[in-house]
This record gives sequence, structure tokens and C-alpha cells, in this order.
Amino acid sequence: MRLLVIEDEAKVGSFIRRALEEEGYAVDLCAEGTQGLELARSGCYDLIILDLMLPELPGLEVLRCLRKEKIPSPVLILSARSQVDQKVKGLDAGADDYLTKPFPIEELLARVRALLRRGIGEATGILQVEDLVLNPATREVTRGGQRIELTSKEYALLEYLMRNAGRVLTRPMIAEHVWNLDFDTFTNVIDVYVNYLRNKIDRGRDRKLIQTVRGSGYVLKAES
Repeated sequence: MRLLVIEDEAKVGSFIRRALEEEGYAVDLCAEGTQGLELARSGCYDLIILDLMLPELPGLEVLRCLRKEKIPSPVLILSARSQVDQKVKGLDAGADDYLTKPFPIEELLARVRALLRRGIGEATGILQVEDLVLNPATREVTRGGQRIELTSKEYALLEYLMRNAGRVLTRPMIAEHVWNLDFDTFTNVIDVYVNYLRNKIDRGRDRKLIQTVRGSGYVLKAES
């Protein structure tokens, strides 16, 4: 999942970014409201974490612009303003959640997971393709009831594939959402990690789930 953090306090922004990246998310960080709005307009973010006190363009105005332009990314507001009326303004402007500073990083991560689960459109948030099951809340992956141990980056790749099951994902799309990189046609890191996943997900199974679409990319679906 690719996240955008718009936070003008350098230490806070860096801390949040590091914590999210350790959880396997691809993260962009900016410190100005105008720049944050331009990034958010790309529509490629699964979640936006937004401070209210921003230079150039206040966070509340950023939020109003996003909702006016019908950009659907969930927005989690971070603010030192703890008054009820401030929270009401933020939520009424289109925020999906509001977290007051200072906050435990564990709570921020839990709220991020909850908002991402909400985007799946299922109450449980569980992702399942055939007998492959991924629980975003616990980060547990099983196939046929057997638990599969994944590294942080393997998990992030699998989650992206499962959230887009049946959809062909190109290498640039995967690079952007999982590695947060501009795609380099000379690197094979994506193919290497897909092979890692195949060894853990598909090896020894009658039905393979990770399919190569020649000339395009990869898709997660059951073999016909």
C-alpha cells in the first residue's frame, strides 16, 4: 500500500515515515500543503495522513479540495488541536479519522490498518483468493490452513496482489505501490520477489495463484 504523509514538523514526519515503512508500506513525505495537494491529486495513494497546521495551504483546505475534486483516498488527520469542535470540522470536511498529537505510534498504525481494511469493502477486512488467506489486522498469511512466514517486503507485495486480485499489475505499478520507486527497466527486483512469493505460496500446490502475463506484469488468480 502506498501512503502520503503531509506533515511540516520534520522530526514527526520522519518518525511516522520510518514506522510505516517498517510495517511494509511505501511512503511519500512532504511538508507543505500546496505540494501535498499536488501529490494527492495523482490519485495513487491508498491513504493520506494529513496535519492541519501546514505552511502555504492549511490542512483543512487541502482536505476540502480533495473532497471537492472527488479524490477518494481515505484521510487520517493528525493535529495538536484536541477540541471537539476542531475534530467535528475535520470530520465534516471529509476526513475519515482524527488523531490528536501526541499519540502512541501503535495507535497510529492501528488506525491506518483499520482505514485500509475499510477500503476493502468487507467488514472483516480479510483477503482471500481460493485457499490463500491474508489478515491485514494480524498480518497472518495462510494457505490451506497452513501458516506462511513472509518478510516485510514479501508481505507488502502479496497484500498488493491480493487487494487487486484478478487485475493485471504492471511492474511500474508494483514498484510504485510496494517499493515507492520510479521503475527502473534494468532492475529485476520485482521478478525476484515474485519468485520468492511463488516458492512460498505456490510450490507443491496443484493450483498456482501467481500468474505471469507476458509483456505486462503479474496477476493473482487461480489457474483455469
